[in-house]
Formats: sequence, C-alpha cells, structure tokens
Amino acid sequence: MKLHLTRAEGNNLITAYQAGEVAINHQRFQHSLIVLPDQINTDWQVKHFDALTEAHFDAIAALKPEVTILGTGETHRFVHPKLTKALTEQGLSVECMSTDAACRTYNILMSEGRQVAAALIL
Repeated sequence: MKLHLTRAEGNNLITAYQAGEVAINHQRFQHSLIVLPDQINTDWQVKHFDALTEAHFDAIAALKPEVTILGTGETHRFVHPKLTKALTEQGLSVECMSTDAACRTYNILMSEGRQVAAALIL
C-alpha cells in the first residue's frame, strides 16, 4: 500500500507500508519502531504483539506523545490495560489498530499538527 499526503512540512511521513516493512520519508525499515513527527525510535525491540511488555510502553511514555497509535500487525488486536499503565497514568491515550490503519491514522494526525506516536509492530 502506498500512502500519500500533500503536506508533511519537515515532519516524518509514512510514505509506504506492506507486511513486514514500512517506509518513512521513503527510507525503508523492516523491524518494529516508533515514529513521531520529529523523531524515529528504531530501538523499540518488539518482535510480535504477544511479546509486548510494560517496558515497551514505558519507552513510548518517555517520548510524551499526545496520543499513541499501536499498530498491532496484520490483525487488529487490543492490548491489555496493565501494559499501557505508564501512558494512562500520564493521561495519554492509546489506540490499537492494524499496522496499515495505524500508518494512515498517524499521517492524518501528524498533518493536523498533533504530537502523535505510531508504535508499529512489523
């Protein structure tokens, strides 16, 4: 799936997604990562949805996004609330969706000027 957005204004834009691979500003990544408008965290070591731990969400909380979109892979799944405790204690929301939907949603929120984090499981 190729994604298009007319205005990124120097922010990180998800330009393509296919199973196991995402392109940010046309640079391809083949491992899970966290994308924010102004940074990319390639150190987010999540191999698959069932491997998620509280520490993975602590890493997201440290980035202080307004909203977090969790791309759960090919299938839309819901994360257990105990894992997202670090985010919810700061009043930050977490939305779960398939990774392709997360890519599209990130681009929309980013283009609106929101401080959004897309935590993408590839």
